[in-house]
Amino acid sequence: MGQPRHARKDPDWWRSAVIYQVYVRSFADGDGDGTGDLAGVRSRLPYLAGLGVDALWFTPWYLSPLKDGGYDVVDYRAVDPAFGTLAEAEKLIAEARALGIRTIVDIVPNHVSDQHPWFRAALAAGPGSPERELFHFRPGRGPDGELPPNDWPSQFAGATEPVWTRLPDGDWYLHLFTPEQPDLNWAHPAVRQEHEDILRFWFERGVAGVRIDSAALLAKDPDLPDLAAHPEPHPFLDRDELHTVYRSWRRVADEYGAVFVGEVWLPDPERFARYLRPDELHTAFNFSFLTCPWDAGRLRAAIDTTIAEHAPVGAPATWVLCNHDVTRTVTRYGRADTAFDFAAKAFGTPTDLALGTRRARAAALLSLALPGSVYVYQGEELGLPEAEIPVDRIQDPMYVRSHGADPGRDGCRVPLPWVDGMPYAGFGSQAEPWLPQPADWPSYAVDRQLQDPDSMLTLYRRAIALRPRFGDGPLTWLPAPDGVLAFSRADGVLCVVNLAATPAELPAHSRLLLGSGPLDDAGRLPQDTAAWLRA
Repeated sequence: MGQPRHARKDPDWWRSAVIYQVYVRSFADGDGDGTGDLAGVRSRLPYLAGLGVDALWFTPWYLSPLKDGGYDVVDYRAVDPAFGTLAEAEKLIAEARALGIRTIVDIVPNHVSDQHPWFRAALAAGPGSPERELFHFRPGRGPDGELPPNDWPSQFAGATEPVWTRLPDGDWYLHLFTPEQPDLNWAHPAVRQEHEDILRFWFERGVAGVRIDSAALLAKDPDLPDLAAHPEPHPFLDRDELHTVYRSWRRVADEYGAVFVGEVWLPDPERFARYLRPDELHTAFNFSFLTCPWDAGRLRAAIDTTIAEHAPVGAPATWVLCNHDVTRTVTRYGRADTAFDFAAKAFGTPTDLALGTRRARAAALLSLALPGSVYVYQGEELGLPEAEIPVDRIQDPMYVRSHGADPGRDGCRVPLPWVDGMPYAGFGSQAEPWLPQPADWPSYAVDRQLQDPDSMLTLYRRAIALRPRFGDGPLTWLPAPDGVLAFSRADGVLCVVNLAATPAELPAHSRLLLGSGPLDDAGRLPQDTAAWLRA
């Protein structure tokens, strides 16, 4: 495989990068205690280099009680002992860079852990104290303050769950997610200064970028009004004052040549694009494509809309099929409803994995042919399905907070299979993994797939190696029958995806570069198959 593109010191590497998401806890277990760690990642860097990715995005590895998978942070300058040490993180960043792979870390600015020193000090200091001004503490409503301060819905598994928790001293504190994740007050200068210092801390250690969790939620209306009474402007989503925060962050990033990707869930394309202005975030996740059903018309509309909303600000799109929060692609595409919606997740939903895998292979070639950057969630390149976790082993708070209605996100977080025939499929050699692996997990193991020319892993390796031919330039749609997507990219390279029920004739071409599956006997593209062609 060739050296990754950005190894040539391209400052615009991020515009067309393939970025691999590492969920550390489930990637590889270096010390055999059942939990993935930085030692495990370091041992598998040659695999990632062979895959050909340009960068690694790590979900939080910071000191945390892990009440929400590490998104409840106690100390941003310390690595959780379950994962390793700060010195080991520094080695990982350096070793990856030596292989031409950059590192992106996850920052969670909306909230911290309830074990964070700031919050513990606020609890100790009492009502009205300066320490409580770093968060959102309020007296309750009602004759005895027994009612929450407002009617805001939870952002986490069930809007009926409370976002306020009352303390024995009578004050309530705000947490848009779990009670263990108190929201910070972004109107306070100390909060802003602390996060700029955290950015510098990691940029100084060689980090090339930052993924911003819940990027549109930070700013709150200082009056904390009821949502029902004040729906516009929204009291805590996508508030205008947020852009001042990200402009100041951008100035920090520019000092180091670093980049941002924001987790921005917004339905309004114009509001979304504001985050991508030249002095704000470099990129933001494209959730319309991730949640889109396997339907040619809907996919084309999602692609067109995404490209159009990025065009006015000159930002590259990002393409994502799944991540650590959503149902794995092969499972979702094998269901009757192939879209993704948190509210629609349920135990026991029937899935045709053969169908889902065929579609996922085609979707991989589709996403990797589009202009912009592509994110690959660990295990996606192995074709891993969503695992059904026994109820007594579920750890995700989504399951508890939905009172069992939502199975949670653990099914896409099961530790990876590396070696068939080894204990726990080579994830770790001694202790049982923190989440149980399904019985068929060894059949997806990396070592088996590397030897199989038709495996999902082989497809991804070949596609990523060919992807530089597509680049970050324009996309031109080609005439195609109903149910078929066909477009050309730079340098005379074509992508065709057949979602129709009948085989499709390929456009005129000189060579088949790669297919997600074989052509039929007549040289046509079968249903749920994609091909890359040279015109």
